[in-house]
Amino acid sequence: MIYLRLFYEFFKTGLFAIGGGLATIPFLTEIGQKTNWYTMQELSNMIAISESTPGPIGVNMATYVGFKVAGPLGALISTLGEVCPCVLIILLLSKTLIKNKDNFYISNALKGIRAVCFGLIFYAFFNIFINNVLNDYSLINSFIDLFELRKIIIFLIILICCLLYKKGHPIIWIVLSAILGILLF
Repeated sequence: MIYLRLFYEFFKTGLFAIGGGLATIPFLTEIGQKTNWYTMQELSNMIAISESTPGPIGVNMATYVGFKVAGPLGALISTLGEVCPCVLIILLLSKTLIKNKDNFYISNALKGIRAVCFGLIFYAFFNIFINNVLNDYSLINSFIDLFELRKIIIFLIILICCLLYKKGHPIIWIVLSAILGILLF
């Protein structure tokens, strides 16, 4: 039964998370809250690991959750659940979209889908920011106490480095972030 549930949850995620990996995060948040397969802290760790490993973030996270919940077979089933909707949609829609790409309604529908993708990715960013940078203190505490200083330091260092060295490869920033995390935590 757990295999069917894994497939179902990740099939929904793959079907509705239009826009790729970061757009899956709101769905993964819901899965974690609904099933208790992982905590928000574990989700944040999964995102960090999935971003730093090869492959699509949604597939990496589906594989990790499936493995954590039900071992190697669970990893395979949840990964298939995540990927199947994309394959089916591509097979069904590719010829139609290519033939009608200049159609007024189709081009406007695709513009709407792009806006939804942006919204999902922004929502994911907002949730990660709230759960990782802000502590769970009440608003009575001072404003500075709301933030974890070490995480802000890492964020600012990487931001400044990215702005100064725009041609740096993403792997450099990932490795630098990991080193700073080890040093500061």
